[in-house]
Amino acid sequence: MNYKETLNKALQSAWIILKLVIPIYIIADILYFYNTLSYVSFLVEPFTSMMGLPAETSLAIISGIFLNLYAAVAFAAPLELTPHQWSILAVFLGVCHSLVVESVIMKKIGISNIYSYLLRFIAGLFLAYLTYLLPSSWFDATISEAVFEKTTYDNFQSLIYGSFTSSISLSIKIIALITILIFIMDFIKTRKFILESQKNVSKSFSLTVGIFLGITYGAGILINEAKSGSISKEDLFYIGTFLMICHAIIEDTLLFVIFGADFTMVIVIRTIGAIVLSYLLLKIYQKRTKS
Repeated sequence: MNYKETLNKALQSAWIILKLVIPIYIIADILYFYNTLSYVSFLVEPFTSMMGLPAETSLAIISGIFLNLYAAVAFAAPLELTPHQWSILAVFLGVCHSLVVESVIMKKIGISNIYSYLLRFIAGLFLAYLTYLLPSSWFDATISEAVFEKTTYDNFQSLIYGSFTSSISLSIKIIALITILIFIMDFIKTRKFILESQKNVSKSFSLTVGIFLGITYGAGILINEAKSGSISKEDLFYIGTFLMICHAIIEDTLLFVIFGADFTMVIVIRTIGAIVLSYLLLKIYQKRTKS
């Protein structure tokens, strides 16, 4: 393991987080302060209401879908969401985030962009709806709710100061989490069994890597095999479908746990959802290819 390279990667990630979280958090606070979200929230309100989320989460959802989870949590952080609502948001955005970037990766193993977009949005919405239907008593905050209580401001000056200090605090928490995860993931990636397994890719190995390390690494190790045809299209379809629903499950979930999402419930829902939906879609795929 190259510690210097890993540290540089962590510092680069920290800089990206600071550039994203601080301005977005302040913008979100300003929008909430002047109640201007009503002008854009109606666009996503049918979906937020279906998931049992307030309309104000619209910017978090939009930024998560088209940008990344850091932007999403920065927009959602100033809201007074319950542990149940944070868990719903974690399930939806865990499945449906960074669509454009990650769909490009899936395209390289033969999965179309349209299928990627539709699957992740519909699956995310469906699993989030199921999460909403579960009793709120099943969802407990992993950290004290006092950590993410919303602050009210009397004037614009106090808003800017309070928002800036809160965004710094949030950034530090995220950077600490991501730095630890980067070191852990880099350590895992350099283990001998990982390096050797990349030379002999199996379906179960690819799924395991993707679930814990993310689409980029899980699908990335399949690209050469997909090009050479050493893995069947059926296996690629199954792996791709599963990973689009359930990938980077530890890292993505922990970002929401900072604010009160239930770690266990989010992981269980996404994993079971991926197993069931992937199985059903594989059966449909098999019927279509045989006919």
